[in-house]
Amino acid sequence: MVLLEDVHLTLASAAGAVNVLRGVSLAVGAGETVGVVGPSGSGKSTMMMVIGGLERPSAGRVVVDGADLGKLGEDELARFRRDRVGIVFQSFHLVPTMNAIENVAIPLELAGRPDAFAAAAAGLEAVGLGRRLLHYPSQLSGGEQQRVALARAFAAGPRLLLADEPTGNLDTATGRLVIDLLFSLQARHGTTLILITHDPALAQRCDRTIRLADGRVVDGEAGGVQIRAV
Repeated sequence: MVLLEDVHLTLASAAGAVNVLRGVSLAVGAGETVGVVGPSGSGKSTMMMVIGGLERPSAGRVVVDGADLGKLGEDELARFRRDRVGIVFQSFHLVPTMNAIENVAIPLELAGRPDAFAAAAAGLEAVGLGRRLLHYPSQLSGGEQQRVALARAFAAGPRLLLADEPTGNLDTATGRLVIDLLFSLQARHGTTLILITHDPALAQRCDRTIRLADGRVVDGEAGGVQIRAV
């Protein structure tokens, strides 16, 4: 489902070139859930951006759901993300001037779905917000906003879901509810999940965990057995 082969990413800065990713190789199977851990600055979020086609690597190969992202133009990448990838961030990234159903319907309308609003309503019902369709982000709690973001991420039936610290702005109890919902939706849809987190207990809910340090995959584990992510 996801294949990274010797991926490097070097960015320019005032202090000179910064090697953010330094030869990352990783394979993730269809329907697998993978937790990604590591210290701040280790390259976790950047790796997610590369997998989602939001950042082009300086070198290496990225294949997602059979698509070689290095061979896609910008318009093709945009369609790829729209049709195959859902993304949930720590910050909810909802459009403040749109209500809940409008926020969820956005990707469906862009895809030309005639049932965009009906599907968005069903998605919000699935996350327990069937009675909040017309509420704006400012009228929703943090947990409710993240549930809207989950509904939006799953709305188009993505093959891959990327979640970057999805509970980072939530209290412990609310975060637990959101994560339970995330894994429930993942199982229902059979979606491949890559979850970035600083919480080892959360990472252990995934099928396996990989660890990044200094822009490299250093190790991983599944069922308590150490494995090398290749």
